[in-house]
Amino acid sequence: MFMEHFKINHQGDLDNFVATNSFNNLLEAFQKLPNSKGRIIHVIGAPGTGKSTNIYQAISQMDLNIYEVKLALPSPNLNSRKVFQLMLESIREDMVINSSDQILEHLRKYDAVLLADQFHDSHLIYPDKVGFSQWTDYKGFRSLGFYPKCIYEYLKHRAEFGNINLILQTAWRIRFKGEKRDIFTDIGPFSSLAVVLMGLPFEVVKISYSEEETINIVKSHLNDVDTDDILKYINKYGRKPRFICQAIKTGL
Repeated sequence: MFMEHFKINHQGDLDNFVATNSFNNLLEAFQKLPNSKGRIIHVIGAPGTGKSTNIYQAISQMDLNIYEVKLALPSPNLNSRKVFQLMLESIREDMVINSSDQILEHLRKYDAVLLADQFHDSHLIYPDKVGFSQWTDYKGFRSLGFYPKCIYEYLKHRAEFGNINLILQTAWRIRFKGEKRDIFTDIGPFSSLAVVLMGLPFEVVKISYSEEETINIVKSHLNDVDTDDILKYINKYGRKPRFICQAIKTGL
């Protein structure tokens, strides 16, 4: 679908990348991964800022050995326990192992384990499947049961997780004043507080851009667009290059 043309879903899609201050911060965090374990890096940013693009570019530039978790659900009408089981099943099948007890042993061989678009938005890669983000949107608050299961397993196997690095592309959208907004970027002071709180137990890297960086990113994809036109779209959509590129191409 054209509206997803500018969205990066896996490393092979990288093209016309523009380095920014946010990317340099991410690169600095990733540089420590091969020599340390037990780290959890949350990459946050408003939809349309290119969290995946930055993650995959940093992985490529650092030549990291990454295992990317994939999750393609058969239906949105699944309970949290079933989704968690399917996640483990997907990893077992991908690694060709028979028991979930072996998963952490295999994951420790990697520089980091990544949960990004092939987990959250697998429906954009496999149109006949349901991505985790679609499932959470469909289930609403009922999807929150998935997270205590993850936390329980983490605490239960904390010693094993001490030998594994995790990179999480984190977006948590709620309805606020009739619109879907990301709690870490789109709700003013509350978002600032949410980022501070997340930064207490985890490493947080926020993907955001200056006006100049946004213009440069858009022009890397659409080099015949006038700067003044881009500024008009920035006023309308914010500093979100993917949304701006899509709007320009579709004339919205």
